[in-house]
Amino acid sequence: MTNVNAIFYKQLKDTLKNPASMTQFIIFPLLAFVLNILMNTERMAEEMMEILPSALPYGADLEAIREGMFAGMMTNMPNMTTMQATVFAGMGLIPIVAGIIAEDIETKSLRFLSMAGIRPIAYLAGIAGVIMFISLFTSVAFSLIAGFTGIDFVIFTAAMMSGVAGSIVLGATFGIMTKNQQASAGITMPIALILGFGPVMAQMHSGVARFMRFTYTQQLNIIADNLTVGGIDTPLWQSFSIMWANIAVLGLLFVFVFRMKWSVE
Repeated sequence: MTNVNAIFYKQLKDTLKNPASMTQFIIFPLLAFVLNILMNTERMAEEMMEILPSALPYGADLEAIREGMFAGMMTNMPNMTTMQATVFAGMGLIPIVAGIIAEDIETKSLRFLSMAGIRPIAYLAGIAGVIMFISLFTSVAFSLIAGFTGIDFVIFTAAMMSGVAGSIVLGATFGIMTKNQQASAGITMPIALILGFGPVMAQMHSGVARFMRFTYTQQLNIIADNLTVGGIDTPLWQSFSIMWANIAVLGLLFVFVFRMKWSVE
């Protein structure tokens, strides 16, 4: 526990002093807030209804048309807040975590920790604790911007933190595999883009949805749809099970790669 605390406080101090890393935790909820205002579906439906009456036949039920239009927009338009939350959990964190570990490798800190007898799980717990701690504030911000309350607030925040955990372990694995920060950025960005924007593309293409359904970011998106739109076939327990199965597999991969790296170091 002492080793974990030491790594946690060291990394927390370094992360808070790094503007590039801290920006990732702020820019996504800020963008979600702005898009939520600009793309308000109810306001957009009202604006369209101001134009449509002149093109509709006499006696048309305007209220029924308005309600149908609003329901259609709610169902078919992606929720800007939950979409940005998925992008944050999938794309924003993987390069950060990989960069942290790649920096430790580049500066020989990893070798020092190995010689000091720090175990892989302790190292990961210290790094993950910092990212989870900061991401909790970002996840709560997303839940508030999305308008979740009560049990929905708890469910979405828990789903966000599960997605964050998956990205932490995946980013840590990529970080261990690289020799420096530049190499880690080159490896992680393509994967981060797929995990971050894959769920967005899945809403537009069924083939992408079938491929992405086994990823933790797609399940985060499904949970968000369950809470906002409803009528989703996948139950919440199944989505959370898939997310944590992802985390378990990635955790085993991290331990395997980490031990190989330390044996070389």
